[in-house]
Amino acid sequence: MLMGQTLVFDADDTLWENNVLFERVIDGFLNWVSTPEERTRTRTLLDEIEAKNAVTLGYGAEMFRQSLADCLEEVTGRTPAAEDRARIEELLSPLTNRGVELIEGVEEVLPVLVGRHDLLLLTKGNLAEQQRKVDASRIAHHFRSIHIVAEKNVDTYRQLVAELGLDPERTWMIGNSPKSDILPALRAGLKAVYIPHEHTWVLEHEVFRPEEATLALGRFAELLEHF
Repeated sequence: MLMGQTLVFDADDTLWENNVLFERVIDGFLNWVSTPEERTRTRTLLDEIEAKNAVTLGYGAEMFRQSLADCLEEVTGRTPAAEDRARIEELLSPLTNRGVELIEGVEEVLPVLVGRHDLLLLTKGNLAEQQRKVDASRIAHHFRSIHIVAEKNVDTYRQLVAELGLDPERTWMIGNSPKSDILPALRAGLKAVYIPHEHTWVLEHEVFRPEEATLALGRFAELLEHF
């Protein structure tokens, strides 16, 4: 078992549930705007719109709200009316007016790890939105510092290492996203623990084999077997 490491945790879908909540909204949206025969095509269209909007609007509920409206306009061929936007807000309400549901094992594992290692939190997205989730999680006190960034890429990890004076050989990124957590951390010279989540956002997918990670686990609780 390793001791005295720096463990950098992703937040969404690593520490708490996130994308499954978006998927529930999407399911309701598709039921509303699409026929069963067109459902797959409409979902692909929405994914494409989200990918485009993320470039200019970043990640989170605001970008998602705009993407739903844009998709509705594309499908119907008209500008969304007030009642359409009200319907979108109704669909979004479980996402925007909620607490945080921790991933199984997180509440029990973090208090043990903090006694053995230096814990950091690194999450991307809208600053206010991510901070709200951090506050609602009631686990922020386990982390020496919390970093909310617009994007997680190789430069993000290199900057974190430089800013905090971390030793890459003893620094591990722990997350569910190959695109944002695992591959860029490895490319920056860090080690990485991959804990997959069945509802990882499609835009976080990247060609990746689990064995590329330094360590691949099945459950969050398995961290205690290695750290």
